Amino acid sequence: MTDDHPRGRRRGVGLRTLLACAVAAFCTLAASLPAAATTGAPSTAPPPRRLALPSPTGPHPVGEVSLHLVDTARPDPWQQGPPHRELMVSVFYPAAHTTGRPQAPYMLPAAAAHFDRVTADDYLQLGLPTGRTDWAGVATHVALGAPVTPGRRGRLPVVLYSPGLGEPRTWGTTLVTELAGRGYAVVTVDHTYESPEVQFPDGSLATMVPPGDPDAFIRKSLAVRVADIRFVLDRLRLLDDGHDPDADGQRLPKGLTGALDLSRVGMFGHSMGGSAAALAMDADHRIIAGIDMDGNLTYVDGSPMPVARHGLDRPFLLLGKDGETDTGPGWQAFRAHTPGWTRQLTLRDSGHASTTDAEALLPQLHLPPSVQAAALGTLDPVTAIRTSEAYVAAYFDHWLRGGSGRLLEGPSPRYPAMEFVDRPGPCGCGGTGCGGPSRRSARRAPAGP
Repeated sequence: MTDDHPRGRRRGVGLRTLLACAVAAFCTLAASLPAAATTGAPSTAPPPRRLALPSPTGPHPVGEVSLHLVDTARPDPWQQGPPHRELMVSVFYPAAHTTGRPQAPYMLPAAAAHFDRVTADDYLQLGLPTGRTDWAGVATHVALGAPVTPGRRGRLPVVLYSPGLGEPRTWGTTLVTELAGRGYAVVTVDHTYESPEVQFPDGSLATMVPPGDPDAFIRKSLAVRVADIRFVLDRLRLLDDGHDPDADGQRLPKGLTGALDLSRVGMFGHSMGGSAAALAMDADHRIIAGIDMDGNLTYVDGSPMPVARHGLDRPFLLLGKDGETDTGPGWQAFRAHTPGWTRQLTLRDSGHASTTDAEALLPQLHLPPSVQAAALGTLDPVTAIRTSEAYVAAYFDHWLRGGSGRLLEGPSPRYPAMEFVDRPGPCGCGGTGCGGPSRRSARRAPAGP
């Protein structure tokens, strides 16, 4: 795989704006990239800034292994050349110990260089000078290849993670490691040629294809993502049956084979990854619980996705930013048509990127307040991170491990930033008449743990 399609896109905005920016960025990137690539930093430039993710709060240290998966039954839908669809995934898990194990890199070198040169500016619109941030060296609190510790019932429930459009799979590491430290096997997926950069074991880099028509691109991307997720589940079954699914025969961490409980599979995702979670659940009943974090359930042309038209018969959580606009119609339709359990939560004063690593990393970059607020809103970063972690963990604990789920029953004084949106009535307006959805928070109705 070669770096044939360097691409860019921006964050913290709605899907329609985002796709327009992606198209515009593709048209201008060819002219801007050579200059960026050949401009050297002054000799007096400070060393690259080192960033850190927050430490997980769970009882276990966290291990990670990356796997190169090749779907020999499926040609790559984005490229003429590759005969098979190739993916990179990472498996995060509770580790027995981390003694003698190196820290897992946040990004591999070529991916980090592309992220620094292209993604951070053209997609995320951070305005950072090239070479000033060490993206590969972000402190992850994860040990590479550490041995696996057994789950409470002998095997680990599995949670899949799909990132937003133009985000690498690493951009959800904060939430992912929190779940892993609490006893889950969490599998993050890069959707090749739609992700901004995917580095393979041979060092080659695959980057985002030009999006072309926004609506057609989103429809195709989501269909490809669903196929990717179903293939990953098939390969996890091979792993659990004692086989090494890695295309290069990479040595697996001790205890990983046979450690996964594939009768307890959940999925969550951010932005388009959240849309993919809903569609993957609709297509594959192996996924029994899901979360959409601020992802549309309508296409770019405004039409509802199939899952919004008929809902789901299994539990699904909608977790949105404050001041929802883009997700409103699709989410209301989904809730009105869903016979299964569903809740809609709003993280007050948050932004579109608040449930990603941006919430932890952007404040360390000392960006202009307007840039940070556009992506994250104005909620205190620690509050945003710990609140999101608490609700995502409570949700999967309830549906995959039989936990009480009390935190999901109503507003909690422990987490006053999380607001509950009432279930829609027959008209899909939120159950409060045509005035739209109402929101309940701990400020008005304290309840729950």
